Amino acid sequence: MLNNYLFIFEAIAVFLAVGYLLLAVKQDIRCWIAGIISSSIYLFLMFQANLYMESMLQIFYILMGFYGWLQWNIKAEDDKSLLITTWTFKKHFLVVSSILGFSLLFGMFLGTYTQAALPFLDSLTTFGALVATYMVAKKILENWIYWFFIDAISVMLFLNRELYLTALLFCIYLIIIFFGLRTWIKEYKSQEVA
Repeated sequence: MLNNYLFIFEAIAVFLAVGYLLLAVKQDIRCWIAGIISSSIYLFLMFQANLYMESMLQIFYILMGFYGWLQWNIKAEDDKSLLITTWTFKKHFLVVSSILGFSLLFGMFLGTYTQAALPFLDSLTTFGALVATYMVAKKILENWIYWFFIDAISVMLFLNRELYLTALLFCIYLIIIFFGLRTWIKEYKSQEVA
């Protein structure tokens, strides 16, 4: 009986998560509401699946949902919305190195002291998602590239934990990411012209 309820909650979370990403592609501020609700459901689901880092990630997503909402509401001095920007290669190198380092440390900790499932992959997707979510909130163009790698790894993680709808969600994300990147590149280029 509990599995039936978990499946229903997972389906609702998936629906809202797809809504979040589609709205984010359009830079629609309502994406953050869908993300907050979806993450609230996933917090419970990930804990049930013994994906402890993913559970913690959901708390971060909820907080970042509020942060993103505020960031996207802030107007610049010239009364324009937050613009899409990029990071330097050096910054990406430092960020990716940090993600890998923290993932290794937390993966070893979880593997030694908990019953966490796939602690290294769980940690990698979590730390990658922490950074990528921040990048979305700040409208950093390359967030879509980070998400592609994170989501591809997440598909394997969720299949392993028998979260099939969530694995399907992340496959859908992989497709939407291409549209998101293309849309944001187009917007970024139009900003440069303006």
